[in-house]
Amino acid sequence: MNPILEVKNLNYIYSAGTPFEHQALDNVNFSVNRGEFIGIIGHTGSGKSTLMQQLNGLLKPTSGTVLLDGQDIWSDKKLTRQARFRVGLVFQYPEYQLFEETVYKDIAFGPKNMGLKPEEIDRRVREAAGFVGLTEKQLEVSPFDLSGGQKRRVAIAGVIAMEPEVLILDEPTAGLDPVGRAEILGNIEAYRKAKNATIMMVSHSMEDVARLTDRLLVMNGSKLAMDGTPADIFTHAEELLEMGLSIPQVTQVFLHLRTLGVDVENVYTIAQAVQQMKTLRGGGAHA
Repeated sequence: MNPILEVKNLNYIYSAGTPFEHQALDNVNFSVNRGEFIGIIGHTGSGKSTLMQQLNGLLKPTSGTVLLDGQDIWSDKKLTRQARFRVGLVFQYPEYQLFEETVYKDIAFGPKNMGLKPEEIDRRVREAAGFVGLTEKQLEVSPFDLSGGQKRRVAIAGVIAMEPEVLILDEPTAGLDPVGRAEILGNIEAYRKAKNATIMMVSHSMEDVARLTDRLLVMNGSKLAMDGTPADIFTHAEELLEMGLSIPQVTQVFLHLRTLGVDVENVYTIAQAVQQMKTLRGGGAHA
């Protein structure tokens, strides 16, 4: 399988040649397969946001390449423009970027910029609204009359309406209550399944990334420090804590049990913890 995205020897320096020079990305390498759900974790200033903006051509690498379907997105202006539609980026608190007079027009903004016909724009707007749980009635109201969680859905729908093959989200559940968080994450998963889209999600919630993702990229000090499955990554709990990152609460509990001499394996989801406890108690349906 050919990767949908490849990052090769990627470097990015802010304010190069000035006293404020800062290397935000340092020789980063990884590839992403179609349909994968990838979590990106790292403390503030580790390079996560800069990396995301490289992947859809908002920032040009100082050196190195970003390949989309095997093509360098900076080798041709047309490819750079295409990358911005094919790799959709949802910034943190995207509701602050809403500006149209109706929800419908806001969601339609991206597809219009793609030069699509009105009937295709209409199909995409309504389908994207469906993915994020917005009603037909809500399409006709002002986005500023909606709740914070609903505004977030509108903003995500605006990116989904471009039908990106890769959807990148920066803290999509930040500031939402538990119900709103669960709904937004469900919306993202629904889009992934319907379109076989690749999802890349920056999150500070270790519980969310442990439960949802296939793979985790750990950024630390502008470098890619780790790349592996959640099971692989969360076995390095001490290293993650040294980087200033948390680990899932259930993982912390089971690590503590091990220090007390209890024979348990590493777990990182509630479902795994339940299975471990059943095993400890004798296992099976009677546990």
